[in-house]
Amino acid sequence: MGLGVRLLFGLCMMFGMGGQAYLPGLAPVSFCEPAKVGNGCKSDVELFVNRLDSIESVLSYEYSMFDFCQAPKNRSRPSENLGQVLFGERIEHSPYKIEFKKDVKCAKVCDVKVYDPTSKEDQARLHFIMQAMQLNYHNYCIKHTKDSPDECKGKAPLAIPSKLSAPLHVLYSYSITFIKNDTISWASRWDYILESMPHSNIQWFSIINSLIIVLFLSGMVAMILLRTLHKDIARYNQDDAQEEFGWKLVHGDVFRPPRRGMLLAVCVGSGTQTAIMVLITLFFACLGFLSPANRGALMTCAVVIWVLLGTPAGFVSAHLYKTFGGGRWKLNILLTALLCPGVVFADFFLMNVMLRVEGSSAAVPFSTLLAVLALWFCVSLPLTFLGAYVGFKRKPMEQPVRTNQLPRQIPPQTVYTHTLLAVVIGGILPFACIFIQLFFILNSIWSHQLYYMFGFLFLVFIILLITCSEATILLCYFQLCSEDYHWWWRSFLTSGFTAMYLLIYAMHYFATHLHLAGLASIFLYFGYTLIMAIIFFLLTGTVGFLACLWFVRTIYSVVKVD
Repeated sequence: MGLGVRLLFGLCMMFGMGGQAYLPGLAPVSFCEPAKVGNGCKSDVELFVNRLDSIESVLSYEYSMFDFCQAPKNRSRPSENLGQVLFGERIEHSPYKIEFKKDVKCAKVCDVKVYDPTSKEDQARLHFIMQAMQLNYHNYCIKHTKDSPDECKGKAPLAIPSKLSAPLHVLYSYSITFIKNDTISWASRWDYILESMPHSNIQWFSIINSLIIVLFLSGMVAMILLRTLHKDIARYNQDDAQEEFGWKLVHGDVFRPPRRGMLLAVCVGSGTQTAIMVLITLFFACLGFLSPANRGALMTCAVVIWVLLGTPAGFVSAHLYKTFGGGRWKLNILLTALLCPGVVFADFFLMNVMLRVEGSSAAVPFSTLLAVLALWFCVSLPLTFLGAYVGFKRKPMEQPVRTNQLPRQIPPQTVYTHTLLAVVIGGILPFACIFIQLFFILNSIWSHQLYYMFGFLFLVFIILLITCSEATILLCYFQLCSEDYHWWWRSFLTSGFTAMYLLIYAMHYFATHLHLAGLASIFLYFGYTLIMAIIFFLLTGTVGFLACLWFVRTIYSVVKVD
């Protein structure tokens, strides 16, 4: 199938079926009986094991951490991509031997495990397994009879005493049964998994809910732009106008550089980098390039794209900072490249130290941390410098009106136009567009459910961008009409406050859907949630700021100023 046809088919599936189709995936593997091996056909079915997870703990452990039967040591471990390592996946070969169409009944995996009550090492290993069972780490032992330990005569769970008084013998076995199924084709092999996920009707309800909010906001913005604002401009441009009033009154101060303009420029630059990264990643996911069959592909794609987007981050930050009249360009470049990514990496590193102390498989190896740092400093940092160089070489944005030398005094504001109230209100509507999708995303992260509805997620993301823009423009207009010209930071915080609602919802999800045991799991949950909130704050804040910048420049460019 040609690339153009595949892209067209992916778009149709994305909008018509909610993103359930995956185009570039794994090629089918042909299996046959041992006597017919050849011509691309093989009989050995290789089975891998991964980490063990629990819904009652954030900590995950490698398969080898438990005293299970292990694969032979001479087999090299399968390679894992960056996304798999960052997500804590640890894939290993299993000791199970499977041949195509060869049934196996109660085959012994390895020698009998014996736990001696006089051995402290054996007691520690057994205690670790018992703790995992209590926390619902998934694995099943079957109790074998003493007379015939190699035969599975029952399926009763093996009872492990809380205190050993005699040696405990544990036998691991497995059985295989091949059942022919002519109703499931290779192309629909994921259906039985996807059908167990949340139904798409809820997703459509989320889309409809978000669209209603967007239509409401669009109507409000259209009313302002087409009616109120049009009348304002017509009155302001009359030759016989005796006195300035409303938002025209602050034309001499509206483009006055904000306080801490360096920090604002850095946040907007990092937010631009994040927004473009999310947009490109979701677009590729919708086209099927990041299928669930390719584990870790989503995270790998996001990290690589973020690293390669250092240029727009540096350009936006430097150009905006130069527009503010800033001259400390070296500090601006360094902060753009290091501040926001550094805060996220410091949080991630702290979480990684906690995981390593707890012995979790989710702890990122030191070599991977060095690789991430190499990508950051050797790729992203130079690209940020390049973008900042171009940004500083360009002329600053030419504002449509001149700025007065002396700042105008802002009149006392009412409760309704207070900055804090506007910021709190500004984040409600964008959050209302995403809270249903947020529930499914949190489920996929913390409840180990498969998330595959990238088509819906892409549409919700676009709706989020529109909602952040319209809500910020609406509140900015009311602010200027009240003769408050400090809109730079306020526009960023108005839409960026959506991240605070994300934090509050994450607390609600923790209290109502999770039952985590241990302080370590709770600490890790809120540590990783904080990373999500920081990234979301930069993304939504940047969208609202850029929309407000466009709005303010537009309305003041069409009004006559003496």
